[in-house]
Amino acid sequence: MPEEAVTTLHAELERFGRVEEGFALLEVFLEVARPRLGAVVLDPVGLRLPVELTDDRAVVQKLIDEIEQEPQAKGRVVERPFDMDDEQARWDFVRLAYSSSQATVWSRRQRTTYFEASGGRKATYWLPDSLKVQYFDALTSRGWAIPEGWLTAVAKRPKPWWKRGGR
Repeated sequence: MPEEAVTTLHAELERFGRVEEGFALLEVFLEVARPRLGAVVLDPVGLRLPVELTDDRAVVQKLIDEIEQEPQAKGRVVERPFDMDDEQARWDFVRLAYSSSQATVWSRRQRTTYFEASGGRKATYWLPDSLKVQYFDALTSRGWAIPEGWLTAVAKRPKPWWKRGGR
């Protein structure tokens, strides 16, 4: 069975008028995609607030400080998972995703990455057509504007698994 076409949507914070808009779009995505989600994780080491963050700055910094006080495993970096059925965990993930060196939202069997933020500057959604339609409908119904570049993004069929990677 051929895989569904996927649209790549760039979601760096500087693409939005305010950082909080990027957070809101991620919150809506997590609500809409929840039945399809697998692991939602981030690297808890070296969390740093985005410079652009205005609202909730003190609250997010307190969250970062609490995470940094937790004991860390020696050697290998352990990803911190977030339970998307828990409203507070969703809120925390949204605020920390752009503060982390790596934050990822996977599909159920972790065969597809739906969202990734990395290095505090890059962020991308990869949405199958059916999920993109649901997501855009949810954004519109909640009164959020869909970023202009997202409306013109073209869906592409993913390469077959045997062609992914090297070449």
